[in-house]
Amino acid sequence: MKIVDVQDLVFSFSSEGEPVINGVSITIMKDEIVGVLGPSGSGKSTMLRLIAGLEMPWQGSIYIAEKPVVADKLFVQPENRGVGMVFQDYALFPHMTVGENILFGLSRLPRKERKPRVAEMLELVKMGEFAERYPHELSGGQQQRIALARALAPKPNVLLMDEPFSNLDADLKAEIREDLRVILKKANITCMIVTHDRADVEAICDRSIEMGQREKIG
Repeated sequence: MKIVDVQDLVFSFSSEGEPVINGVSITIMKDEIVGVLGPSGSGKSTMLRLIAGLEMPWQGSIYIAEKPVVADKLFVQPENRGVGMVFQDYALFPHMTVGENILFGLSRLPRKERKPRVAEMLELVKMGEFAERYPHELSGGQQQRIALARALAPKPNVLLMDEPFSNLDADLKAEIREDLRVILKKANITCMIVTHDRADVEAICDRSIEMGQREKIG
């Protein structure tokens, strides 16, 4: 099953500017972990934003789980796309505990299922004893795990991660890479990871996509 299907996407930040993304097509199958590589300015993070619905393409179509989210005169809002996102800075709510951060995205889940889902996610990322702590009480690696748990909790069709290791030192990065692949595979999640570091892709991903190339990639 195709979880992400992008066809002939074109995007520019202004009507006069050169397209950042020009005629790109990408296909990602169910449960694949795909790395997106490319130089600065090649459109890596922009592609994630387009799939998530944070930007609107000029041309092309996007399907998620075989349902159109961008097509002729169609634009599905981000919250209705079934997309989870982990941002570079993790974007945890500082005034909420770890448990409350994860709970935040579960409003569509029946109330009786929410707390068990939070516990399940904390167990998945090995942070079960941290539910009552606040983000400022966590290390960078622990914050990343909570951001991951929060993104996975609503059971998205696809998880998008934008430079997830940029805030970690080299030793922690190596440890987290290994753990992240285990977590993603255990969660049976389709994932797209933007990174500038080929070592990230080699450690975590099933295959890679090179942005900045005009040919179809997938």
